[in-house]
Amino acid sequence: MTDTQARTAGTFGVLTDDAVERSRRRLGIPQPQRNPPHNYEVTWDGVRHFAYGYGDDNPLYCDPDHAAATRWGSLVAPPTFLYTMGEDAAPTPDAETRALLKGDPFAGLGSYQAVMEFEWWRPLRLGDRCRVLQTQVGVHLKPSSFGGRTAHVVRDYLYANGRGEMHALRRGTWINAERHTSKKRAKEQLVQQPYTPEELAAVDAAYAAETRRGAEPRHWEDVEIGEELQPRVKGPLTTTDVVVWHLGWGMQLTPPGAFGIAAKVRRKAPGLYPPNPLNIPDTVQRLHWERERAWELGLPNPYDYGGMRETWLCHLLTDWIGDDGWLWKLRCEHRKFNYLGDTTWVRGTVVDKRRTDAGAEVHIEVRCENQRGEITTPGTAVVLLPTRDRDVELPSPPADDLDGMVAHELARFAVTGN
Repeated sequence: MTDTQARTAGTFGVLTDDAVERSRRRLGIPQPQRNPPHNYEVTWDGVRHFAYGYGDDNPLYCDPDHAAATRWGSLVAPPTFLYTMGEDAAPTPDAETRALLKGDPFAGLGSYQAVMEFEWWRPLRLGDRCRVLQTQVGVHLKPSSFGGRTAHVVRDYLYANGRGEMHALRRGTWINAERHTSKKRAKEQLVQQPYTPEELAAVDAAYAAETRRGAEPRHWEDVEIGEELQPRVKGPLTTTDVVVWHLGWGMQLTPPGAFGIAAKVRRKAPGLYPPNPLNIPDTVQRLHWERERAWELGLPNPYDYGGMRETWLCHLLTDWIGDDGWLWKLRCEHRKFNYLGDTTWVRGTVVDKRRTDAGAEVHIEVRCENQRGEITTPGTAVVLLPTRDRDVELPSPPADDLDGMVAHELARFAVTGN
């Protein structure tokens, strides 16, 4: 059923069994990317704009001379820079596949990012290009006190550099819920008070105290279980912060471009541009900065993106491990909204360290916590650190190329179901 047919049948924006079945038929099917990447190539400017967009001036990302003297030999991109990269690696679909992939089975529902998992195997370096292959690997129906019945959709994004070597895996879970139901059942009452001068001074003091390990190696032998990572603070979050983030991140959902370019896109996908109070079509993403749109959808205020908090967690970890360490795995769950006006404290605690075939591992519990003491995003990470007698060796991916990774992921899903 197309979006138009769903509107006619009165099922647009309703979670139906037919929609779930349509989604399940897509499992394992490579899905062409809707939009071109924000960056086709890793450049000094692109990396610096991305890093500045989340408040990171690490010279490993922003100073080519510093980066050239590190083990990497050149400037490298921050871990979540992959969000901005990825030329489409999906094969051209035949007519049957195009029909299967046409439209969004959950069009009209609210879609909220719940979980994101990453695994990185090698960096993206200055001059690298990148290809991405997207495939859906799971659909699960689950109850929710916020949105009634919900559909959890799991998608894999597999990234390879321009030489065909595997760079990373990103696996996300999105919760799809009926917007009108979530509006009726939303219980969260947001109370925000103006910040006092003392509260703002505490945030500024935390910014001023930030240090990074940088060129001094952090050896595995010196790490202790229970050790706290120096926290990072992000906020109070403003609309300006969201705008600056988009300068480095791109738009992601809405295709790039404004005015006449946007109008061309709008003619093809009007659902991406619902009208504002002046009846002017504008991006669906404006709920992240426009209070009236957030209220229409039953939310008390605009909120950030999951990708922002994932990147903040990476900032915490990469500052701690230094130039010689490697962030291997990150998994986080987005459990609460992070609203405009909120301040997020990004924290981490070492919970384990071990030697494995992969190297000298350190396991870290991480979290994003707001000024009200609520943990909005808990997570876990695994980093590899040098030892006193051995440098970090980059971990090996489960397969050497995109096709092999798809086969690996489908086999994993067939065994585990999630």
